[in-house]
Amino acid sequence: MNASAPSERAATIYDVAAHAGVAPSTVSRALSRPGRVSSATAEVVREAARAVGYHRAPLTSSFNPLPTKLLAILLADIANPVFSEIARGAQTAAEQLGHTVVIVDAQESGTRERHAAERFKSSVDGLILASPRLSDSGIRSIAKERPVITLNRQVPGLAAVLTDGALGAWHVATHLYELGHRSVTYVSGPETSWADGMRWRGLKAAGESLGLRTRRIGPFPPTMNGGARALHVWREARTSAVFAYNDVMAIGFMRAALGSGFSVPGEVSIAGFDNSYATRLTTPTLTSVASPLHQQGATAASNLIAMINGAKSSEHPVTLPVKLMERESTGDAAG
Repeated sequence: MNASAPSERAATIYDVAAHAGVAPSTVSRALSRPGRVSSATAEVVREAARAVGYHRAPLTSSFNPLPTKLLAILLADIANPVFSEIARGAQTAAEQLGHTVVIVDAQESGTRERHAAERFKSSVDGLILASPRLSDSGIRSIAKERPVITLNRQVPGLAAVLTDGALGAWHVATHLYELGHRSVTYVSGPETSWADGMRWRGLKAAGESLGLRTRRIGPFPPTMNGGARALHVWREARTSAVFAYNDVMAIGFMRAALGSGFSVPGEVSIAGFDNSYATRLTTPTLTSVASPLHQQGATAASNLIAMINGAKSSEHPVTLPVKLMERESTGDAAG
């Protein structure tokens, strides 16, 4: 038999099976539920499908006529404790509704996100994109084939669960102003982060209202190393306070500052965002904006499952509240 698919008709799973040397049922499992075959077999089948030009039938309006009860959650960086808590919330809610969550670490890479989405979208009923680095058009492309909900990223027309980053930044600005600070540096995260833009806008607007001078440095990687690198830029024009895009950057900045001989909060007050568990493990403990991380994941999963079951996707995001947790890393402005 010719290994390639006949040109006058669309390729079928039987063509794929013949090319791969496996049973048609194996092809079906490999393409729809790859976890039920070995990774080697799944790869052989995928290569055969590409070789013969096989494409799965177009999805119906219900997205998936044969539900897998699987969801994928794509995390920007699983090493960040924020995302582990979000994933746990999603997993808890999904299990209560009879679904299983597959967790994917994109390692702050839009390319990895895109490849993972392409790989998993045919095998899951829907996807949660947590702080995605993909472009709006890239996210919309995925949403055309599977229900999608984003976390801390708003794409017009798509469902989202957000935390009020602008309000959180306003809380930080007010707190610092009341401590006597009149200048603050914002240590920015990834350029492709929607949440980063919202936090900076909130801080800038609060500064203009309060009479607090604000400046932005970066972007830096949203890691401890990124925060440490920001110290060198901050030293060129010091401010009495620093607000970082997230907690791990704030901790990285604080450790570098302490290591360079600066006292915290004596010479510089530092605040972060997310209120991850690491904020209570530092010396001094870190002031941070608390967002309900577990609830973010749980809300995303339950709303996504509702969409899979036929509920209409809301174009209005679910916005969860924030609260400032004041700790030892912020104090009265010197002088």
